[in-house]
Amino acid sequence: MDVIDTIEELLKLYSAPTHMRMDNGPESIAHALQEWCTGSGSGTAYIPPGSLWENPFVESFNGRFRDECLNVELFASLQEAKLLAEQHWIELNVYRPHSVLQRRTPLEVLQ
Repeated sequence: MDVIDTIEELLKLYSAPTHMRMDNGPESIAHALQEWCTGSGSGTAYIPPGSLWENPFVESFNGRFRDECLNVELFASLQEAKLLAEQHWIELNVYRPHSVLQRRTPLEVLQ
């Protein structure tokens, strides 16, 4: 079932939204959703690309993860990518100092 089919199913239970918030990326089929909104009387509210104020925690994490892990590694397999991502997560959440923790590591805070 695709996104528009799911929306159509939900409209059997709920009224149409006044607007739908979406980015303009291909993964959310924004053009098809925009056409659906126009036909249904709903408006659109686009999230500007790279807009940190929309979701600062996810955007910040995604940027750092990309810069510190994805852009510096060449993965030979999905298994290797998962292993290196897990190692990065452990480094970030156990051993790396964080400014919000007064430059202490999460491990130091727990002790």
